[in-house]
Amino acid sequence: MIEPGNTETTETTEKAPRKKGHGASAGIKIKVTHPERVIDPSTKATKMDLVQYYAAIAPHMLPHLKGRPIALVRAPTGIGGELFFQKHGEKISIPGIVQLPRSYWPGHPAMLEIASAETLVGAAQMNVIEMHTWNSTTEDIAHPDRVIFDLDPGEGISWETLKEATALTKKMLDLLGLASFLKTSGGKGLHVVVPLTPKWDYDRVKDFSEQVVVHMARTIPTLFVAKSGARNRVGRIFVDYLRNGKGATTIAAFSARARPGLGVSVPVSWKELPGLEAANQWDIFNVFERLSRQRADPWKDYARTRQTLEGALRKLGRE
Repeated sequence: MIEPGNTETTETTEKAPRKKGHGASAGIKIKVTHPERVIDPSTKATKMDLVQYYAAIAPHMLPHLKGRPIALVRAPTGIGGELFFQKHGEKISIPGIVQLPRSYWPGHPAMLEIASAETLVGAAQMNVIEMHTWNSTTEDIAHPDRVIFDLDPGEGISWETLKEATALTKKMLDLLGLASFLKTSGGKGLHVVVPLTPKWDYDRVKDFSEQVVVHMARTIPTLFVAKSGARNRVGRIFVDYLRNGKGATTIAAFSARARPGLGVSVPVSWKELPGLEAANQWDIFNVFERLSRQRADPWKDYARTRQTLEGALRKLGRE
């Protein structure tokens, strides 16, 4: 059991008790330094709360991490302090973290992978809050196995409008013959994820995603915009296709966010979209209530979805 101690260190063992909700058995042992440190003043969440969260969520989160290069967001003094975005392992030592062969990305330092619950919890001990993953796996690093459309609302966009725009994005993908899956970002936006059979390289996948977004922006220019930048998306939604370039990453499912409230990115079904309350409605405390009530995995068909982009490109008229 992960138990707060009277000293600056404590040790994890069987289960992760929580302030709210409940988690799964973790069976992890790790020394946690400064467990009492408050990392989110808005909720008074401590470093120990975060460690307990990752210990308990590991069975749900690891399938989204294994085999993927990862980028980490560390907050040594909490979310109100300086944040460090890190893709390589030269400045951090997490027990069990995998340093991938440099041949996966020539010219860059070794990338990292989190492949075990112990490493996931060890990352939290090293003040990692967010975990972002590549769109390809080590089985075929050069060819993405997903394309992501990140709906990023600009100033003045209501939550209801964002949900309507997300539904339109799904409809667009349906018309292109592509199955898609939905998750909250844990922040402000929503992510539409299209699983792929690894076939096209990063440049082709990114070009395709850009063409889809440009088409949407031209069709409904009062709602969508294909250019990044805060000024460009005032009163509109930037559908971020840049997430699909080589080396780009997206927040992993079940990762916490380094923002007030410690929201969590959560996979949801399309049927749930109308009832979603916010992109950060689940956090490190209440997400277990959702999981305990969940009768089926909303992404149960994700892993067995097989599709390529040739047909969709023809329907776009851009082949």
